[in-house]
Amino acid sequence: MSGQVVVVGAGLAGAKTVEGLRERGYDGRVVLLGAETERPYERPPLSKGYLQGGEERGGAFVHAEDWYAAHDVDLRLGTAVSSIDLGARDVVDGSGTRTGWAHLVLATGSEPRRLDVPGAGLQGVVHLRTLDDSDRLRALLGAAPRVVVVGGGWIGLEVAAAARAAGCTVSVLVRDPLPLVGVLGPELATMFADLHRENGVDLRTRTEVAAVVAAGDGTRVGGVELTDGTLIDADLVVVGIGAAPRVGLAKAAGLHVENGLVVDAHLRSSNPHVLAVGDIARAQHPFLGTHVRVEHWANALNQPSTAAATIVGADEPYDRLPYFFTDQYDLGMEYVGYVGAHGYDEVVVRGDLQSRELVAFWRREGRVLAGMNVNVWDVVDDVQALVRSRSVVDRDRLADPDVPLGDLL
Repeated sequence: MSGQVVVVGAGLAGAKTVEGLRERGYDGRVVLLGAETERPYERPPLSKGYLQGGEERGGAFVHAEDWYAAHDVDLRLGTAVSSIDLGARDVVDGSGTRTGWAHLVLATGSEPRRLDVPGAGLQGVVHLRTLDDSDRLRALLGAAPRVVVVGGGWIGLEVAAAARAAGCTVSVLVRDPLPLVGVLGPELATMFADLHRENGVDLRTRTEVAAVVAAGDGTRVGGVELTDGTLIDADLVVVGIGAAPRVGLAKAAGLHVENGLVVDAHLRSSNPHVLAVGDIARAQHPFLGTHVRVEHWANALNQPSTAAATIVGADEPYDRLPYFFTDQYDLGMEYVGYVGAHGYDEVVVRGDLQSRELVAFWRREGRVLAGMNVNVWDVVDDVQALVRSRSVVDRDRLADPDVPLGDLL
């Protein structure tokens, strides 16, 4: 094993890639380039425990500060890569420095989508992506009594829960009939809508923003105007309308980009010496039989092991099922599986929707595609086994809490 591996993107995916290389005995040079000045950290605390004040800032970091030097990783922070030269096999950073590679791993992540309306640039309109963003938002929640969250995805709803915990008046604006309906379908999305309304959130659906309105000084946000003319007063506007994969470098280099950087099951791009991990990787999934791009923590955590295996010559395709989790108020949830483009026939609920203690299963033609446990724990392995079995499962037994999930196979 020789040559230099360069990893572009010093988030969780990048940090776990260099860790995976060293764990597998890679003894060549390893360079980790990150545009931020913070060493690699995990993002879930930014909208969950750290934002709500229940976790320490230091707990977000992937490794101790001295880990990189101890493992002979050349960590270069504050270093944004401006281009990739596939022919010369090097990357160029903002200072013009060229860094050569035998293998290149792109872990550039995603960036928040911006609100494209008048007033979106006012002070007090914020996004949540970085640790600095979370620091800023924590401080603002203590000083902004009226918060408007634009977007009803996971980030938007988690921020809404944190804002309510901080004592703010909160409005959540959602374009769809329900928050999360595109992810969960109406059967379970309703549960999250009810959860937030019961906790005092003014949740408005089928709503679009026309403009962000300035306060009296003309520089800071004072409210949000809807397309129907309604004005909602606001001291802080948090925009959570999704994210876009950062594929500009890959596209400019001529790699195959289509809803992410397209890679095979071993995470190799159209250039076999260039790999991708995390949010940008649209990877062929051996079990699902299609290319899948997943913007969740588990992918950034687990895909790097496959990338490291590929670089050292091991045959270990990435076939973990998509997984994500959330914590909002007194609700904790885990979801595993993939419904896919063909959709589902029905949702079977084991437990009680009203008390929010349940396991829900998305099925098509009698087979479990995905499952979600809500305030019920230690069942993810069983749900994964059901999905992987591809077995037709009896509906009544699936819904019966007295039948152990392990007995359904």
